[in-house]
Amino acid sequence: MRQPTLKQLRYLCAVAEHQHFGHAASACHVSQSTLSAGILELEESLGISLVERNNRKVFLTSLGEEVVGRARDLLVDVEDLVSLCAGAGTPFQGRMRMGVIPTVAPYLLPGLLGQVRQQHPDFKLFIREDLSQPLVDGLLAGELDVLLLALPFPAEQVETMTLFEDDFFLACPHEHPLATRSTLRSADLKGEPLLLLEEGHCLREHALEACKLRDSQITVPYQATSLATIVQMVANGIGITLLPGMAVESGIATNTSLAVRPFDQTNVTRQIGLMWRKKTPRRVEFRQLGELIAELANR
Repeated sequence: MRQPTLKQLRYLCAVAEHQHFGHAASACHVSQSTLSAGILELEESLGISLVERNNRKVFLTSLGEEVVGRARDLLVDVEDLVSLCAGAGTPFQGRMRMGVIPTVAPYLLPGLLGQVRQQHPDFKLFIREDLSQPLVDGLLAGELDVLLLALPFPAEQVETMTLFEDDFFLACPHEHPLATRSTLRSADLKGEPLLLLEEGHCLREHALEACKLRDSQITVPYQATSLATIVQMVANGIGITLLPGMAVESGIATNTSLAVRPFDQTNVTRQIGLMWRKKTPRRVEFRQLGELIAELANR
């Protein structure tokens, strides 16, 4: 029996993920005929049928599902092996693939990338911006090395490093009663029309958790996909919102008519941190990266 190749295993995993040969081929940056040929060669090498095909659907055989599970583990181990060699010797050599959530990327990345270029000119930091769950999926699949996101976030077989607390601020029109309240508490938001990012953005859940609020205690007139859109909606009198401190410090509410107020209580915050796979050989380097990010955030 011939040994399967890593390329063939990647093709198989792509078919399992996309359930479509054309989409899987695009994800692997090859033609559909090349991917199909690779799958056939893999089946011939192993002497079994892995994929069943018809005119409408592609699905795995029961044995194919087990092979995919083991193939994914092998591919992650190979990525860790490459990372081990890339990070050997002096830290911040070679490359690192980092996933960052959209409510962090615009505010931390400019300073971080500039600092990395200055201190480690030969180091290549590749960035993928996405929501938390797709980033965690990419991490566990070996497509990413480390994540910069808001914690906690549910994931198995990972380690995390908390870097700093990011306070939430209330943003509302100047004429809103909460803008001039002598003492602002999170309980004051109950019943208010609170604009939030749409579901899937962890900022939504972390903001509600920080304020000890449930969906039933607020009204949500609209949802948006970006903080910039929410700021403009609030500025036009459509509700109030919660903004993370890093966005406020970056001037997201500058040149608007919004009042931006801190809360007069502790722990109305979210935690920003790093996440990586438990089996990674680069945890020391990731911790050094975390220390650099924390230092930049606290300046």
